[in-house]
Amino acid sequence: MASVVLSVIGSDRPGLTEALAGAVLSAGGNWLESHLSRLGGLYVGSVLVALDPDKVAALEAAVRAVDAQGLEVRVAPAGEEAAAAQGEALQFSLVGQDRPGIVRQVTAVLAGLEVNIETFETRISAEPHSGGALFHMDARLRLPPGLRAAEVETALEAISAEIMVDSSLTPAQGR
Repeated sequence: MASVVLSVIGSDRPGLTEALAGAVLSAGGNWLESHLSRLGGLYVGSVLVALDPDKVAALEAAVRAVDAQGLEVRVAPAGEEAAAAQGEALQFSLVGQDRPGIVRQVTAVLAGLEVNIETFETRISAEPHSGGALFHMDARLRLPPGLRAAEVETALEAISAEIMVDSSLTPAQGR
């Protein structure tokens, strides 16, 4: 079996997910995982599909029909799955008043420690009392072998006062 990733973006409207699912099925593909959402008024996301290697061209042809409906779709071979992820997995959550640079500062700390970000989600919500913008970040992190969670926590705490956020780091559930 081959694995491919479909990257999608287009104007949001009803029926886009169904059109994409129809293209996958018509090529004999199996829809494995996806992350699809409305972002900035656009329908964006990615889909991991498994199919016979000789069916990749059929999938590419099928998504061209979806492309004609106003959804840009790119097909790319999926990377090889690591046999077993090394290092501890952690769940990181952060909340604070929104301001430019929070993502950059947090990801710079993580990159400096060679921490891999496996999933990453952010959103804005209204602060309950003032209505001000609250920034939320949730990420699943994979530590390199030899790095301890306490070291990551210390490094993140060092910037939390500067960027005025509260954060938590806990063992991740699942794989």
